[in-house]
Amino acid sequence: MMSRKKSEEYFHILPEKLNCAQAVLKGFQKEFNISDTEIEEYRAWGDGRAKDGVCGALFAAERLLRQVGKDSVVEEFRQKAGGLLCSDIKEKQFTCAEYVRMADELIQKNL
Repeated sequence: MMSRKKSEEYFHILPEKLNCAQAVLKGFQKEFNISDTEIEEYRAWGDGRAKDGVCGALFAAERLLRQVGKDSVVEEFRQKAGGLLCSDIKEKQFTCAEYVRMADELIQKNL
C-alpha cells in the first residue's frame, strides 16, 4: 500500500474536526475512492451514534472491508479495545484517537 496519512492523523483536527468514523474513511479515501461528501455524511455516525451504539471507527472499518469482500474485524477489535460499544469503551482504557488507530491498523492488516 502506498504511503498515506493514517486515520488518527485526521481525528478531531481542524479545520474539518472529523469524528472517529469520518477519520477512518478519510485515512483510506484514496484507496477506496471515497468522496468528501460521503465522509461528511459519516458525521452522523460518530460519538456513539453508529448502528447499535458500536464504536464509529469500527463501524467505518467494517463498511470499508465489506466493500472489498473482506472478513469482519469485529472480534479482533473487541479483543484489542475491550468492547464494541462506544459507551462501554469511550475514554476508558484507550482514547478515541487510539480506537481510530486500531481500526486503521485492522483495515491495513486485512486488505
